[in-house]
Amino acid sequence: MRPNFVFILADDLGYADLGCYGGRASPSCSPNLDRMAAEGLRFTDGYANSSVCSPSRFALITGRWQYRLRGGADEPVAKRARGNPELGLPPAHPTMPSLLRDAGYSTGLVGKWHLGFPPHFGPLQSGYQEYFGVMSGGVDYFTHCDSAGIHDLFEGETEVDRPGYLTDLISDRAVDYIGRQQGKAPFMLSVHYTAPHWPWETREDEAVAKSIAKIIHTDGGSVPTYLEMIRQMDEGIGRILAALKATGADKDTIVVFTSDNGGERFSDTWPLTGKKMDLLEGGIRVPYIVRWPAQVAAGGTTPQMAITMDLTRTVLGAAGAGFADAKLEGIDLLPLLKTAAPPLDRTFFWRAVYQGREEKAARSGAWKVFLDDGIQMLFDVTRDPGERHDTAAEHPDIVARLKAQIEAWEKDVDAEASALHKPARN
Repeated sequence: MRPNFVFILADDLGYADLGCYGGRASPSCSPNLDRMAAEGLRFTDGYANSSVCSPSRFALITGRWQYRLRGGADEPVAKRARGNPELGLPPAHPTMPSLLRDAGYSTGLVGKWHLGFPPHFGPLQSGYQEYFGVMSGGVDYFTHCDSAGIHDLFEGETEVDRPGYLTDLISDRAVDYIGRQQGKAPFMLSVHYTAPHWPWETREDEAVAKSIAKIIHTDGGSVPTYLEMIRQMDEGIGRILAALKATGADKDTIVVFTSDNGGERFSDTWPLTGKKMDLLEGGIRVPYIVRWPAQVAAGGTTPQMAITMDLTRTVLGAAGAGFADAKLEGIDLLPLLKTAAPPLDRTFFWRAVYQGREEKAARSGAWKVFLDDGIQMLFDVTRDPGERHDTAAEHPDIVARLKAQIEAWEKDVDAEASALHKPARN
């Protein structure tokens, strides 16, 4: 029997925001995700492909380094990309949903897309058969407008008005989708929350959230508001897990939870340092949980390094879907999920350019090199996850090796991007 898949992605969630990752809230603001971790496998060294949102989403949907695509190099795809025919996910590119669809799966996305705007790009053009959500990045949770006041809520490719708190609307549609799949073909459902991304609003803030000026002129927010946003997302995830059980799909559904990048202003990344947009650990190390009652033993924890694009290869492998032409670059985590296999040695790469500042990083085993506009540092992140003790002077050979690997990786991904895509027109 082929498994179903529910892939849940939070937006800007910090590494330590969940109770199962040492969260500060008491009681925990994430009881359902804590239970999901207790019933599955929790990764301590799970990473996002990027320190900002849309590049990680390119990596997830394609299973490849995001920099191979022109849109994946934008950090992130901004509202200026509306109407741009080059800043987005090319519809012809193989994707996780398109390959699953071709293998007989029903595919749906509920929530945030952020991989380019219609008419040139969109979920229905890249393998999803159903879509309900927002095309851009952050929107107001009640007006569903972005910071420019543009309304952004879609059913398929049609703009729609749906009153309500966006987190709840996403949870409602996810539960509805699961209910409609009972007795049908296996399914893959992506649930991409905008929570706890700015603007920081809870379900109870509707009365003060009606003015667009609120999200344009003030950030607002507080730690209690942020934690309540996580709690309300967690409630929806509890409803999704309950819907799987009610339809008899619980044991044979692989449920994955992670975040698109590290946390932002009010998040908790302890014991890591750095947050969103940084290539320090707090900007790229994220919660990473897999639950599959039929195959994955409950209560496990693994130090295996894993990254966003691994989930693509893992899902396609579990589904028995063909992917020969997809050129996937993640690994299949299934052997690790099913047995207590020892961690594999791997090397990950990141780069980030934001407001004229460029960072690069690579992690290989315990070692991580961090490059910031000419400054180079080396950390043993297994012993020093907070990256407080720079050992570059003590290990120049390791620094040189990792820098050479970064240069080779950049040359490879940039060459493919240059060959496939013209420069973007702003």
